Amino acid sequence: MQVSIVTTAIKSLKSPVLIAGLFSDAVTQPVNLETLVDAAILADFKAKPCQTLTVYPKTGSIERIVLVGLGEQASCTLDTVRCAAGTGVRVVTELGLSALAIPLWKVAGIDPQQMAQTLVEGLILGSYTFNELKSEPKTQALAEISLVATTASKAAATHGAAEGQIIAESVCLARNLSNLPANYLTPTMLADIAERVAAEVGLRAEVLGEAQMAELGMGAILGVAQGSDEEAKFVILEHNAGRSDLPAYVVVGKGINFDSGGIQIKGAEGMGAMKGDMSGAADTLAILRNAALLSLPLHVVGLIPCTENLPDGRAYKPGDVLKSMSGITIEVISTDAEGRLILADALTYAKRYEPRAVVDLATLTGACVIALGTSMAALLSNNPELTGALKAAAAETGEKVWELPLEPEYEELIDSDIADIMNVGGRPAGTITGGLFLGRFAKEFPWAHLDIAGKELSPKTSGYTVKGGTGYGVRLVTAWLRAMAANK
Repeated sequence: MQVSIVTTAIKSLKSPVLIAGLFSDAVTQPVNLETLVDAAILADFKAKPCQTLTVYPKTGSIERIVLVGLGEQASCTLDTVRCAAGTGVRVVTELGLSALAIPLWKVAGIDPQQMAQTLVEGLILGSYTFNELKSEPKTQALAEISLVATTASKAAATHGAAEGQIIAESVCLARNLSNLPANYLTPTMLADIAERVAAEVGLRAEVLGEAQMAELGMGAILGVAQGSDEEAKFVILEHNAGRSDLPAYVVVGKGINFDSGGIQIKGAEGMGAMKGDMSGAADTLAILRNAALLSLPLHVVGLIPCTENLPDGRAYKPGDVLKSMSGITIEVISTDAEGRLILADALTYAKRYEPRAVVDLATLTGACVIALGTSMAALLSNNPELTGALKAAAAETGEKVWELPLEPEYEELIDSDIADIMNVGGRPAGTITGGLFLGRFAKEFPWAHLDIAGKELSPKTSGYTVKGGTGYGVRLVTAWLRAMAANK
């Protein structure tokens, strides 16, 4: 993707298409089109959020203009802009065009750097397609973005656009991985991709196999892995490795490359979507890529436990007791609650970095979808300051979260008669008890859990979200890390 900044006046600009955002209620618009488009057309365009209209200019060298609605001026946010850009770019690609121009829309409270970053994010994310397994791609890929700035705003726009491209392309990496079927993304394949990305961007990478995990006592991960012929992997990625002068932050991603439910097998309907049960792992790789390319002055660690959860004669069974790396013993009540088991060992491993904070991302519970639907993720944390920082990052990126309590009263629901803890606590408060389970392994550091079940795959295309893998959480956690870097 080529992203460039130009300072040519719109009336003199040459482009196959220009995308212009318009308010529904403003006299002064984000883009001045009065000399290019008939006033009657502009008056008839209602500019409802993400409404589009393609028009043909009456003068100049711009061949067509895609008008995109921003809604009311007072309610226009960064995410409004991002959604509008994502909607507009699909009109462009559906026209068979691979290049576009877009001016920096003038919106109160959004500076040129923020606008450039947000527009580029929306354009790249909105134009995303997953064509890796198609013999003949159906849509024209976007290849060139020209951001139209002023001479005064060019430097800020250049900086913002570069950051927007890095972040959006990392999200697309996560989307690609989530969309790949399990036979194209085994634990070994995911580990290989992580090592390749690490080499490209300058991360330190280490991959542990099952023998090394056994030496560390990672009995929870290895218990889940027993039913699969594919070897489990534990991927460790580090940005600014060895920098003891920098505060350490750890991101953990659930990497179940395919989840059949194990011995307690899931129903056939929708099981194919369980290829996406490694979305937390994909997000973590993408976040570490961002940390490297954005040169964050932090020691950022990514931990990715990877395995399949399959039934065979060696698979772990309901009633089994697993000994985790922490020494905590776990009674397996459900083999379909495997994600928290692999995360338990990863959270224990995280302690060695003496982290300022740990955030995990996981498609953990179906109960989260029942409670919150598909518009937001659940946020559970043992630290109010960390909770507030993640909420602020979510507001900035438009990736919604809703806090659920780690209610001590529910701890007894996961107490075991024969082991230290059970891996499920029954139907009541399923997302909360899942968080409480993880919290048993995160007592020594500030920790937050993002349950992204319901957010990792989108059933439809809307705004900058494209049907399929979403890469949800990559921008949120990246924004949080950037805030930590700014305040370190």
